[in-house]
Amino acid sequence: MELCMKILDRDMRTKAVNRGTDEVNLVYSQEYEPEDRIVLETSKEAAWIWLQFDDALGRSLVYVTGNVTYIVPFGEKRINLSPKAFYGKKHLLCARKARDFETDIYRNLAVNVCDQHHLENCYPHVSANVETRGEAVFAAQNAIDGVTVNTAHGEWPYQSWGINRQADAVIRLSFGRTVEIDKIILYCRADFPHDNWWKSVKFTFSDGSELKMQMEKSVLPHELDFPAKQVSWLEMGQMVKSGEPSPFPALTQMEVYGREIRVS
Repeated sequence: MELCMKILDRDMRTKAVNRGTDEVNLVYSQEYEPEDRIVLETSKEAAWIWLQFDDALGRSLVYVTGNVTYIVPFGEKRINLSPKAFYGKKHLLCARKARDFETDIYRNLAVNVCDQHHLENCYPHVSANVETRGEAVFAAQNAIDGVTVNTAHGEWPYQSWGINRQADAVIRLSFGRTVEIDKIILYCRADFPHDNWWKSVKFTFSDGSELKMQMEKSVLPHELDFPAKQVSWLEMGQMVKSGEPSPFPALTQMEVYGREIRVS
């Protein structure tokens, strides 16, 4: 598989580029500028790839269905990320084709440090019908960034998915292919007494099934085990908050465990 990693400016002019077979590394020795973007090009229509857009973000095992364009965040759009991310004059970007033994294991299928609102061909990907005030620190993507610190709220590392007090809030996790799952773990934000908490939430799955998770007031993760099901997406909604006075329940992290389904 041929891979190409490049950095483009606001006028789509190439600032740096490197290519490789099954693996590519790009060292960028300049400061980023507003509207810069990072592009991963791949010769395969669908592939599992270890992807790193910034060494401070780390890498994720993602499933891509075409070229991926990541917008380098600036200003308010980056305060949900480590302050080291995309900062300074030296950056390491990497992409590598995943090996079968790396993909074909039981793992968290819901972590992607590379997710952004528009990235609907780099999975897992999350979307929601509300994000508090449209702020990055309350964006849906925060729920799958791998950070489970939940005892405060605001800028990194306390980013979360905020529902803006909306009773019909829904978050969708898309896998981009059919996978087999049997466990969901939720880290609810627990900045008490600022935060409220959910007594229960309902999961709806692409196969038409539904499950309800009962929860309690806790900083600890909530786990839901169920018979394995094959799905391409799931939604969390119908979140019932407690009767405590705070109007601010929120989700810090969602983990979904399972395996790939190989098509022969």
